[in-house]
Amino acid sequence: MNKFMKEFKAFALKGNVLDLAIGVIIGGAFGKIVASLVNDIFMPVITLLTGGKNVSGLFVQLAKTDTVYTSIEAAKEAGVSTLNYGLFIQTVIDFLIIALFIFLFVKLINSMRKKEEPAPAPAPRLCPFCRQPVAEDATRCPHCTSELKKG
Repeated sequence: MNKFMKEFKAFALKGNVLDLAIGVIIGGAFGKIVASLVNDIFMPVITLLTGGKNVSGLFVQLAKTDTVYTSIEAAKEAGVSTLNYGLFIQTVIDFLIIALFIFLFVKLINSMRKKEEPAPAPAPRLCPFCRQPVAEDATRCPHCTSELKKG
């Protein structure tokens, strides 16, 4: 049991496990921010574009009854099956916005990490006869022994 506890302690205190735990906590908080952004900012604008109809409340009543229900809640209270495509649309919008923000965040982090790349090395001088690389100041090719012109 003592060996197990030592192994578990070594595992739990590794840097990547702690980084993962911190990432999950920050991800949860980030999810709340994005959910608020979608529900409180974007969805009201989309509601305006749809003529005042709340997208998340869109549904199709599956049961054939004489009563037409005006909300998902009313249909559920009556025990009527519904196809809630509006909730699906809102979930897709949530996903797209989260994906966009994660993309922008990763792009920002990567731009901060970007180090200045060294200039590429100049192309080597080639022997005009055998096409092998030769030193810039060489007068003869070490491969084919041809005489080389300067410059």
